[in-house]
Formats: sequence, structure tokens, C-alpha cells
Amino acid sequence: MSLVAGYIKDKPTLKLIRKFLNAGTMANGVVVHSQEGTPQGGPLSPLLSNILLHELDKELEKRGHRFVRYADDCNIYVKSLKAGERVKVGMTTFIEKKLKLKVNEEKSAVGKPRARTFLGVSFYRIKQQTRIYVPKKSKQKLEDKIRRLTNRNRSMRMDERIKYLNYLIQGWGNYFKIGDVGKYAKKMDAHIRRRLQACRWKEWKKTTTKYRNLKKLGICPNDAYRMANTRKGYWRSSNNPIINRALNNKYWEKQNLKSLSQIILKP
Repeated sequence: MSLVAGYIKDKPTLKLIRKFLNAGTMANGVVVHSQEGTPQGGPLSPLLSNILLHELDKELEKRGHRFVRYADDCNIYVKSLKAGERVKVGMTTFIEKKLKLKVNEEKSAVGKPRARTFLGVSFYRIKQQTRIYVPKKSKQKLEDKIRRLTNRNRSMRMDERIKYLNYLIQGWGNYFKIGDVGKYAKKMDAHIRRRLQACRWKEWKKTTTKYRNLKKLGICPNDAYRMANTRKGYWRSSNNPIINRALNNKYWEKQNLKSLSQIILKP
């Protein structure tokens, strides 16, 4: 609070911040009083971390280090691994002794830029240029969410399913479009469409419903009849050429499904 008071002179605001810090949290219906720290997930946490860690910024500048920090996530760049180990020890001591904070040893490490991530991305050098790439962990989170939203056993209307998919596609695409993810985005577009095709095929449960809908989508009666009577499962059927013709890209555009590759490539 003494650091906060150095930036904020308004006493009612200072009292409000102190009330936030002392408010405690609710755990299983029981109020737990806060002894230290800020409530996680609230708007106060990043604001106060920026005030507190501004002291870290000044210390790093004083020592002549190159660094980048966003809230409590910070990367410091030095020339060698040995220098990195030395700086890590020095800054850990400063953070714990001077700022009275605890460094998360599990998330803190020394390594080459490509081996470390910052805000979900990493960096590499090619042809004298620094490029940004998205690590497997960030991609895996996207794929897990897509898998849950397109689960055939999850009872949900198609328009609702597409609405939540669009939120995910738009958010992930706008955030990670700075990285080299063009090929990955096209691959994910195809994967999402196939999973939605399997969901749609399952929705048309009856043979007569499948036959009627395939004909409406421009499939000839013979092909529609053969596809409607197939004994293959939903996932295998979703990649059938007849299904691909019926539920093509234009069909999903009419259902308002967004394209991840278009968002990535959009300037």
C-alpha cells in the first residue's frame, strides 16, 4: 500500500483498494480472510502487479538488461546461458528480499528464446530475421476446446455450436495471427468442418431424413440413397466424397461458420 500511495493520492481510492485486499474469498460457502496478496482473476490484480513490479523494471534498467514484461510475466534477455543463470539468481534475490514476493520456480527457467514461451508464443531466427511461432502447448489448448465443442455426444443445436466455435476461432485467430500459423489455420479449418459434418450426419438420424436432406443439397438420388443407407459410422461417413459435396465450404459459410485461415491472413 505504501507503493500504491506513491502513485495514487486520492484517499477514498486508497481505502477502496485496501477493502478489496482485505475482503477475502469464498471457498465452498465459507469466507476465507486474506492474509496477503490480491484476489486472483479480478481487475485489481494486474493493476497492482504493474505498480509493484515497476520497481523490478527500474532495477532491470539500472542493471542495463534487455527485458519485456506484461503484468507478472517477464522475460530477461542476455547473451549466454551462464549469464542467464547469474541474472536469474540476482533477480530472484531482489524480488524476494526487496519486493517481498515469491518467485514461482516451476515456471522460471533459463533457456534459449525458442525453448521458452512468453504470453503463449515463442521466437526463432531464420535468414537474419526474428520470427514468431506458436508452440504445441498453445495449439493443443485450441484443439482441446474444439474437441469439446464438436463432440457428437454433446447435446447442442448446430447454431449454438457454431456460435461458440466462432467466439473461439475469432479470439484465437486475432491473438496468434502475429505468428507463423497460416498452414496450421487451414488444417484446423478442415478439421473443424469434418467434425461438424459428423455432428450434422448424426443429427439426421433416420435413413429417410438423410436421403431427403442430401437431395436438397444437390446430391443425385442414387448417391443420396447409397449414402443414406451406409453402415459406416459417423466419423468415417463425415469424410465421404458425397458428404463433402453436400456439406461443402459454401454450406458452412451459410451457417455463419468463421474461417480461422481468413482471420489469420486478414491484414
